[in-house]
Amino acid sequence: MNRYESPRLGGEARIRYLDGDFQILAPGNHVRCAVTGQQIPLDELKYWSAERQEAYVDAAAAMSHMRPE
Repeated sequence: MNRYESPRLGGEARIRYLDGDFQILAPGNHVRCAVTGQQIPLDELKYWSAERQEAYVDAAAAMSHMRPE
């Protein structure tokens, strides 16, 4: 996804997270972090789990959520 493909509509996007990429299923301008609940603008989305289909605000949130309990 590049900056020209970024949806400009407000609201939360629905995303399918793939290995190394993601696909926008429903337009929006952000997703929510599965750990913190923070909004993540789509153009800043860098961390997600394709297996869990979840987004993370940063590497620390991703790692904290993936550690065994």
